[in-house]
Amino acid sequence: MSIFEPRRLGEMSPGMKIIVYSLLAIWTVIVLFPLYWVVITSFKLPIQVTAGPAYIPFVDFQPSMHAWHYIFVDLGNDTLRPYLNSVIVSVLATVLVMIVGSLAAYSLARFTFRPRLLTIGIFIVSLVCVIVLVLALGVSWQISVAAGIALAFLAARAFRRVPSPHLGNSDILFWMISQRIMPPVIAALPIYVMFQQIGLLDTHFALIITYTTVNLPIVVWLMYDFFVTIPKDLEESAELDGATKFRIFFEIILPLAKPGLVATALLMFIFAWNEYLLALFLSSAHSQTITLLVSAQNATRGPQWWYMCVLIIIMVLPVMLMTLFLQRFIAKGMLLGAVKG
Repeated sequence: MSIFEPRRLGEMSPGMKIIVYSLLAIWTVIVLFPLYWVVITSFKLPIQVTAGPAYIPFVDFQPSMHAWHYIFVDLGNDTLRPYLNSVIVSVLATVLVMIVGSLAAYSLARFTFRPRLLTIGIFIVSLVCVIVLVLALGVSWQISVAAGIALAFLAARAFRRVPSPHLGNSDILFWMISQRIMPPVIAALPIYVMFQQIGLLDTHFALIITYTTVNLPIVVWLMYDFFVTIPKDLEESAELDGATKFRIFFEIILPLAKPGLVATALLMFIFAWNEYLLALFLSSAHSQTITLLVSAQNATRGPQWWYMCVLIIIMVLPVMLMTLFLQRFIAKGMLLGAVKG
C-alpha cells in the first residue's frame, strides 16, 4: 500500500501528513524565531550582541541579567511611567471607541439615513471658519467653536427647503472606511496644532481622543457586519413587549454579537497599544508611551538591542496573554463576521 493512499475516506494519507506537518513545523520555526531571538538577546551583554550570532544559552554565550536590571532597577520609574501611560491610554481608547463605534454601526445596520449634501457642505464651511478664527485671527477656540455651531445651525435652517441630493447608509460606510486610506502622518501635524492651541498637548486626553477617532472607522465597519447578521425578528418581538431601543441593544444585540465585539475590541487594543506615530507627535515627558521608550533605545551609540529586547518582551507579553485568553471569542467572531444570511 502506498504511503500516499489514505487508509480511510476523508483522512489524509501518511505521506501527505508528513509533508503537511513538516511544512507547518518549518513555518512555526520561521514565525517563532524572532520572538526567540528577542528573548535570548535580552539576556546578553552588549559585547556578546556585537560579537556575532549566539543563540544557545550556556553553550555559546553566558546569560546575564544586565539589561533586565537596567530597565527595571536603574531606570525604575522611567520604565513604569510609560508602561502605565500605555495601559491607561489603550484601555480607555478601546472602551470609548467600542462604545461609540458599536452604537454607530448598529444605527447604520438598523436605520436608514439620508443626509443632504448641502447640509454636509454647510458643516464643512463652518469648520473652516472655526479654523480660520483660531489660527489666523487668534480668537479663542471656545468662542470659535460656539460661533461655528451657531453658523451651521442658522445656515441649515435657512437652506432647509433648498433641493439637494441625498446620501445613503452605504455612502456613509464608505466615507468612514475611506478615512483609513489617508496616511496618518498627513493628519498628525494639524492634530498637533489643534491640541497645542487648546492646551491639551502631552496629555492622556489628547492621545485617547486621537486614538479613538483614528480607529473608529474600523470598529464601525467590522461591527456593522456582525450586527446585520442578527435577525431583526428578535428586536421586533422585544419592541412588542415594550423594550426600548437602548435596552434591546444592550441586553439582546450585544450578547449575541459578543464574539465579534471581543475580537474587534482586542484588535483596537492592539492598534492603540502599538501606536507610535501619533504618540510621537502628541506626547513628550508626561504622557510618553512604551512605544516611544522602545524607540528611545536607538541612541547616539546605535541601537541598544539588549535594552530594546527587554522592553519588547514586556510590551508584547500582555497582548499575547489577552489573545490566548480570548482565543475562543476571536475564532467565533471571525466566523460570525464571515457568514452572512
